[in-house]
Amino acid sequence: MTAALAAPVLGSLGGTLAGCSSAPPLAASGSPASPDPLTGDTPPPAPREFRAAWVATVANIDWPSRRGLSDTAQIAEIHAILDNARALRLNAIVLQVRTSADALYRSTLEPWSEYLSGVQGQGPGYDPLALWIEQAHARGLELHAWLNPYRAKQSGGKSAAAATHVSRTRPEWVKKYGDQLWIDPGEPAAAEHTLAVCRDLLSRYDVDGLHIDDYFYPYPIQDAAKQDIDFPDDPSWARYLRGGGTLSRADWRRDNVDQLVRRMYELVRELKPAARVGISPFGLPRPDLRPAGITGFSQYDKLYADVELWMAKGWLDYLAPQLYWPRSQAPQAFEPLMRAWQGLNPLGRHVWPGLFTSRAGNEVEGWPIDEIPAQVELTRTAPGTGGHLHFSMVALLKNRRGIADTLRGGAYVQAALPPETPWLPSRGCGPVALERLADGRLRLSVRDGTPARVFSLWKRDSRVADSRWHFELVAPDGHLGRIDPGWQLRATAVNATNREGPSVTFFS
Repeated sequence: MTAALAAPVLGSLGGTLAGCSSAPPLAASGSPASPDPLTGDTPPPAPREFRAAWVATVANIDWPSRRGLSDTAQIAEIHAILDNARALRLNAIVLQVRTSADALYRSTLEPWSEYLSGVQGQGPGYDPLALWIEQAHARGLELHAWLNPYRAKQSGGKSAAAATHVSRTRPEWVKKYGDQLWIDPGEPAAAEHTLAVCRDLLSRYDVDGLHIDDYFYPYPIQDAAKQDIDFPDDPSWARYLRGGGTLSRADWRRDNVDQLVRRMYELVRELKPAARVGISPFGLPRPDLRPAGITGFSQYDKLYADVELWMAKGWLDYLAPQLYWPRSQAPQAFEPLMRAWQGLNPLGRHVWPGLFTSRAGNEVEGWPIDEIPAQVELTRTAPGTGGHLHFSMVALLKNRRGIADTLRGGAYVQAALPPETPWLPSRGCGPVALERLADGRLRLSVRDGTPARVFSLWKRDSRVADSRWHFELVAPDGHLGRIDPGWQLRATAVNATNREGPSVTFFS
């Protein structure tokens, strides 16, 4: 069925293009990105793969590169990171916005992070999170806000606590454990405060998701006799028992974490239905659910994190287990662990492994340079996980040991859309229009339905016999630049849950 492009717009610009609308929208594809698109009159479905990098702000791991940078220097680093992510064909950034009951955004609930100015409570002259979101979205990248729900001071923290920090306003919630401060998960009011932080973020910022990592109860420290020192939560435990509680202490601790995870998920569904909830736990499943031969630390017993329960209940949209070991390390081998997490997923949530890319990029003791590309390829083998995350961005930004070049020229030679999240409701985009601007450039737009978060574009030179289709993602401004006459284009508008609208074919 042929159709004319938006006649009033094109008429005013003095140009006409022929458009052809397809019948149904393209179906979602869970297949991995292919570096060899098909020939023929119709392109394949859009390649799908979540490609993200964590941007850690704690201890200035990724951004800002050091405390005390000027606003101008911080902003320049934001642009550099996002430009590199776009050039590498990533499609998401997971930005740490709360490291230690602090904020890397304007907040009335918690003080500015010391990792900005060097002094907790002293902020910049702009809102970092607002700028990160604006600039990520302008490049067609998702931005997920990463929070630590319980840590109150990290080992590398140097600044005195601000007057508004929880360690000073509610010291009864905060426990010293080793050289760190931790909010006691057994304090109900502390959980309410963390949920208030989540509500504030969701209400004021257009984040694509909320994300928490592996820090629940703290990793245990040991005494001189190499025995674990128990977390000092006697007051909250005693209060629970006085109130008639019947759980064992370990089960009570797990339930404290469970309820925060559940309530956080419910809050996101209430306030921002299309936003995803991601959790990135320690990479080993519960001991009784592990593959044969897999051994090591139990987060279920030591961090009181019942990740398998959260998967079974559907209290997350994607799991990013930190599989920070090489394929050859038998007790924690990458592929068996990935398959184990895939098998602990009765509701079919996304499973996108975390990769230790910074270890591969280590100049002194790095893994073989092919380790990370090989792990990416394993995530694509049946049954594919549909994505992965890199820890962390600095290794890719600095192209350590050529890791970014290796990915760009191999595993990421072609762009990819993130997978859809079909269990989340979202309003679809309408058909795409193509207009020729006065200067000859082409621009995609969508007139009906929800605004496009990004455009999916296949293109080929129809003047050349057996020419191949090439896939790319187009930023939401829709600009394609100048394209010679004779190219065939097939485009869709993509919404916030990565659902494509109707596909439309054009000839330049």
